Amino acid sequence: MPHQSVRRTLHSLILTLFATVALVACDRAAKNAGAQSQVAASGASKPAARAASAAPVLLVAPEDVRTVSRAAVAGGPVILGSVQPERRADLRAEVSAVVTQVLKENGEAVRRGDLLVRLDDTSIRDSMASAEEAARASGQAHEQAERQLQRLKTLQAQGMTSMQALEDAEVRRNNAQSDLVGARARVAQARQQLQRTEVRAPFDGVVSDRKVSVGDTAQVGKELVKVIDPASMRLEGVVSADRMHELRIGQGVRFRVNGYPQVDFTGQVHRVDAAANATTRQVAVLVTFVRMPGQEPPRVAGLYAEGRIDVGGQRPLALPEASVARAGDAAHVWRVRGNVLSKVAVKLGERDARSGLVVVREGLAEGDEVLRSPGSTLVDGQRVERAAATANAASAPRTAAASGG
Repeated sequence: MPHQSVRRTLHSLILTLFATVALVACDRAAKNAGAQSQVAASGASKPAARAASAAPVLLVAPEDVRTVSRAAVAGGPVILGSVQPERRADLRAEVSAVVTQVLKENGEAVRRGDLLVRLDDTSIRDSMASAEEAARASGQAHEQAERQLQRLKTLQAQGMTSMQALEDAEVRRNNAQSDLVGARARVAQARQQLQRTEVRAPFDGVVSDRKVSVGDTAQVGKELVKVIDPASMRLEGVVSADRMHELRIGQGVRFRVNGYPQVDFTGQVHRVDAAANATTRQVAVLVTFVRMPGQEPPRVAGLYAEGRIDVGGQRPLALPEASVARAGDAAHVWRVRGNVLSKVAVKLGERDARSGLVVVREGLAEGDEVLRSPGSTLVDGQRVERAAATANAASAPRTAAASGG
């Protein structure tokens, strides 16, 4: 019996020992699993944290930072068109004749009344000479008939001629007068035809397109030369019919013209057509130039122009394009908050060609500070040190410039 009791005691001690060892092993396995999960969770952030801690302190001067604010951005309807002169004339032949002289070339300035093209007038001069002779003969016949009528009137008053003779003389006088009027009309017509052989400038301007040369046969209606007034340029454009409800006479327009890349022209809506084009569904808009100090409108017709009509009331958050970094379709800015530099993704809107500002729709708030010209060596989470406006040049070697240089 004593031996059986000892065996039972030893058996229970062995079971207790095994249970304790198993519990200790499970606890260690759980701790190891937790440690591994923590390491996995922090593994992705360690490189970024290391890069941020390894990056040099970014010295930022006040002129390197821009505060995000609202700005007046031209967000009205887009207008596309070309610069065209208000005063322009397509001079065409009014008589059929051969071109004998072309006195002006393309680009030459002309004054009102200057001779541009001369047509052969030989046959027309002959016709005018014949008409003038006929008019002279008709005039003499009319004068003779008038004298005869006056004589018969005197004789009839004295009872020396019949009333029938007086009436016949009056009829002859009337016929002669009618022939004279017709002859004079033919002379005027011939003289007018002679004048039409000389094509003259209708106003002061510039020859924009010469269509004929010496020796060409000009039929009636053939275009000979074009004259424009460069001082009367205006923008003849179109706007989508979807936005025609925003258009008003007198609205301001900001636009750029091909050939003048650094000039922002100012205009004013002068006329809006009442009907849209049936094919393009666009509405024609006429814009006159507003002369600004030191700025002259273009003096070349046909230049392409593009701009926006200012409808007013729009002041969204906006930044210059230099403050925005792009990578494909994505865009981001570098925001300075406190002493930390952050990479912030933003959603952009339309760009105002007049001011160069781009609308920021998402990602920033009014009052945020961003780098004006971020470089390519910046690191998300990099520490920032503020410098005075006139920073000591000696401190530059230990810091990285705000532009990433």
